[in-house]
Amino acid sequence: MRQYLELLAHVRQHGTRKAQRARLADGRRPEVLSIFGWQFRHQLRDGFPMVTTKRLPWSAIVHELIWFLSGSTNTAYLRANKCSIWDEWADTSGELGPVYGKQWRRWQKADGGSVDQIANLIAGIRKVIADPNASESRRLLLSAWNPGDMPDPKVPTGCHTFAQFNVTDGKLSCQMYQRSADLFLGVPFNIASYALLTHLLAKVTGLQVGDYIHTFGDAHIYDNHFEQVDEQLRREPRPLPTLELDPAIDSMDGIRVEQARLVGYQPHPPLRGEVAI
Repeated sequence: MRQYLELLAHVRQHGTRKAQRARLADGRRPEVLSIFGWQFRHQLRDGFPMVTTKRLPWSAIVHELIWFLSGSTNTAYLRANKCSIWDEWADTSGELGPVYGKQWRRWQKADGGSVDQIANLIAGIRKVIADPNASESRRLLLSAWNPGDMPDPKVPTGCHTFAQFNVTDGKLSCQMYQRSADLFLGVPFNIASYALLTHLLAKVTGLQVGDYIHTFGDAHIYDNHFEQVDEQLRREPRPLPTLELDPAIDSMDGIRVEQARLVGYQPHPPLRGEVAI
């Protein structure tokens, strides 16, 4: 995906070197190259935006999104499916606190109730399909940033902070705002995850897919990833794969990993890097 590589190259060449709070396993605080503010757009009909200059674990991406959609805040499901990407932030029982699943499916209200944002989003999309002038047309929102529910700054809740969806000419588009973006490790996952979410929402509401727009706040590369990024930028991107969804999918609940199939994904070999927490 060339738009991602252009951002990666820009930050590598022009980013400002900065200290930051996260640590590596050996206790060292890596510095970052960082910029503030960037946006790219990808037309989803041109292929699924899966990075090809290194191999990404498709099953882990799908399992993580299923986990978000389930509303869970415990890593048990992920660990049962050999997905360890959240382990560094979990406590000994696998609990993470009020991360994405809670915010998406059980946003806490002041009166003690909760809001299922995914259910509301689907209902809103269907209202706009029925009436393009419905007030929901500019209110198709999904937020992971709940200021009253963010007690622990070490837990990366709301890195991908906010998404807005749009229905135009029978197509569903998504713009996601990411406040903090680990460009080497996290962002390829985030792109694929929100593109898959857009495809799934379009599927259950009978729409085609439109554009995926990714807007960044602080976009950065950790100094322990510089060599991997340089190698990635030397690699020529390969054709994008396509996504095949099981025709039986009619709900955002109960989706199984085998129901989302990536076809024609032929990436370069994987590149490893330690996460800073």
